[in-house]
Amino acid sequence: MSNLLVEVTQFKPILKESKERPGVFEVEGVMQRIGALNQNNRKYPAEVLKREVKKYMSEFVKNGNAYGELDHPESPVVSLKNASHIVKDLYWDGDDLMGRVELLNTPAGNIVKEIIKAGHTIGISSRGTGSVQQTNEGHLEVQPDFELVCWDFVSNPSTHGAFMNPISLNENKKKLSKYAQLDSIINDILRA
Repeated sequence: MSNLLVEVTQFKPILKESKERPGVFEVEGVMQRIGALNQNNRKYPAEVLKREVKKYMSEFVKNGNAYGELDHPESPVVSLKNASHIVKDLYWDGDDLMGRVELLNTPAGNIVKEIIKAGHTIGISSRGTGSVQQTNEGHLEVQPDFELVCWDFVSNPSTHGAFMNPISLNENKKKLSKYAQLDSIINDILRA
């Protein structure tokens, strides 16, 4: 029986404005991790996650329709009326699946932008269907019937260290006061 499986990763917010398209903002960071035990007590085997990422890249990312939502709905279907972002690229860095995500100018996308611009972290979470099996080590292993649906922005991610990183914020180049600079440094240390 297929269940809705969600995996959450925190993005360390680094927001960058696209040089080619002013007003368009992107974030990047760890989307998911192979073989790492997440906060849902689940592990994704390399062959399952790599297969689904390859399929997602060819069916969604390459076609420009890799949408995700703000918060996880209970459905395995992405609702465009709640879309907050679109995945622009996915690539592997060892066992870490890295991603570049464009924030949409939608109500949900603007919420994500404002959270990040305020210096707060936000999680990214995979949504898919499939089954899990208990291992002898006591964790759950995602089975080969897993099908990736999308990644959503959430408040409490399950993948450790999956923070979205704003690349830069060129919208307002005001010089920060020394107190604002100190606050920014402290926030960076706390998020590390």
